[in-house]
Amino acid sequence: MSNNEKNIAQLAEMFKALSNPNRLKIFMQLIGCCQPGTRCDLQSECCAFVGDLSKDLEIVPSTVSHHMKELRRAGLIKMRRQGQKIECWVDPEAIQDLVQFLAG
Repeated sequence: MSNNEKNIAQLAEMFKALSNPNRLKIFMQLIGCCQPGTRCDLQSECCAFVGDLSKDLEIVPSTVSHHMKELRRAGLIKMRRQGQKIECWVDPEAIQDLVQFLAG
């Protein structure tokens, strides 16, 4: 598979993940707290935790967790366990790939 075909397949996975309204809401929520192009970590205040997203979006935690796994599988977000919580943030490279694609 060529690099172009891999890129197209990856973009298709991203769009597929974002086609679900709840996943799109979660992704938009993460973009709002983690500006694309910035690296979010525990020292910054732009990361979110799965439990926090559940409360904000009024979706049960198990459903949020499922959607987060799909967003991660598609390469849109990164996740890291931090004690009892799971930290998550938008992958800036994924945003860059989407912007390049949409810009043509």
